[in-house]
Amino acid sequence: MKTFKKIIQILFVLTMGFFLGIEVMIGIFKRHKPQFERGESPGSQKVETLIKAIDRKYVDVVDMDSIMDRVLPTILEELDPHSAYYPAEETQVSNDELHGSFSGIGIQFSMQDDTIRVNSVIHGGPSEKVGVLAGDRIVLINDSLFAGRKIPSNEVVKNLKGPKGTTVKISVMRNGEPGLVDFTIERGDIPVKSIDAAYMITDEIGYIMINKFGETTFAEMMVSLSELSSKGMKKLIIDLRGNSGGYLGAAIQMVNEFLPKNDLIVYTQGAHSPMAKQFADGRGHYKNIPLVVMIDESSASAAEIFTGAIQDNDRGTVVGRRSFGKGLVQEPIDFSDGSSIRITIARYYTPSGRCIQKPYGESDEDYALDIIKRYEHGEFFSADSIKQNENEVYTTKGGRTVYGGGGIMPDVFVAQDTTGYSDYYSNVVRKSLVNKFSFKYVDGRRSEFSNLKTYADIEDYLDADNVLNKFYDYAAKNGVKRDRSLTAPARKQMRTYLYGNIIYDALDMQDYISFINLTDPAVTKAIEVLK
Repeated sequence: MKTFKKIIQILFVLTMGFFLGIEVMIGIFKRHKPQFERGESPGSQKVETLIKAIDRKYVDVVDMDSIMDRVLPTILEELDPHSAYYPAEETQVSNDELHGSFSGIGIQFSMQDDTIRVNSVIHGGPSEKVGVLAGDRIVLINDSLFAGRKIPSNEVVKNLKGPKGTTVKISVMRNGEPGLVDFTIERGDIPVKSIDAAYMITDEIGYIMINKFGETTFAEMMVSLSELSSKGMKKLIIDLRGNSGGYLGAAIQMVNEFLPKNDLIVYTQGAHSPMAKQFADGRGHYKNIPLVVMIDESSASAAEIFTGAIQDNDRGTVVGRRSFGKGLVQEPIDFSDGSSIRITIARYYTPSGRCIQKPYGESDEDYALDIIKRYEHGEFFSADSIKQNENEVYTTKGGRTVYGGGGIMPDVFVAQDTTGYSDYYSNVVRKSLVNKFSFKYVDGRRSEFSNLKTYADIEDYLDADNVLNKFYDYAAKNGVKRDRSLTAPARKQMRTYLYGNIIYDALDMQDYISFINLTDPAVTKAIEVLK
């Protein structure tokens, strides 16, 4: 599904919930199997004795795996909001995200009108090799019906993914074909990209959007920087908005490229983890390039380590809104059944000495609702509404004042732009009418869109076709009457959202981001700072 980070931020805030800073955790040690030792504490002896007694002596046969799946989360909830238990399926998904690849057939799909619609086919992937096309509707998977009923996306993924080298048969309905078209696809490695966009946003300024810090992110960044340098890049914007983190090692490796030798990057410390400091080695290739880092309330963990190192060393300018505030380090521990726990082993501290972990609150609910409370207090709209922790005052390398205990405050605040929001906009978003219209619009014109190579080409085409009015008519037929009293900003927002969807369906993520960045106030401010 398409995620319009810069357009639907109010809806995002209302739905992001507790898992923003949890779904992608920081790991600084290799994954390992648990090794338990007797006598560690009276409490651990009790737990071990209880489990053995139930397993060996209880009157009935019980499913110990099921019991432990319920008990482990309860124990970990007593520690902190980021220590957690993950069943095998969730562990695998998380590992795939950070490892940079998974085994599958190489398509992006969405469920529309009770049908699996192929939105795009990954270049060089197994599906492209056998001839699957964007716009195909998957009807059968391994001869089982997957159409005409509402099917959870995770059920579709479960049937399409599988071990490398195994095969899956799909039957698709394709425009112009009288019957179903069958494909037998051998599953292969599918790359999971960390960089959504890397392009020259002006003649001198390069722009890179990074969505996570995984095993391949550093290599992806270096390739992007090299390509931008060859195009004349003299200044750089790194966009970490919406980046919920990843591996600590990746963040250290990446920020090292921008810092001079011996600058402190980060240090970690815990009750059982002695202080460990990480310094720049001076081998970075971009130590002198003018730099802006963009953040928002969903930038967390490793993204905050990267940003904190840049800000505390006065190496660049931070633009946007206050970050999430996750300053804890997790170590993953894998179990033989594929499940895992992630337990907090240390806090991390930025070079000035601040821990940016926000308070836990009195309950998990308080912690989960923190972002919504920030929105309600007006923090998204005014820097004056942000309550800095006056008890945690620190200074940067150049002597500027920064604060700990609740995320990273940008050097240049950019308020959330809500001038274009309207009831009409909310209604069409809530009913997913833009997504549905966009897919159908592109799907009916794929031969024409194949000749449109850039987002600018598509923008001209959509203007000429008066597509906005066509959408208003479509929405009216689907229960949302046209509002002719929309303000100019509201019409502009509606256009950006609709055109962005169509550009994404017809081209790719980078073209989509390039288009919406044209009207993004934070991006505009970042360019102004560098100029």
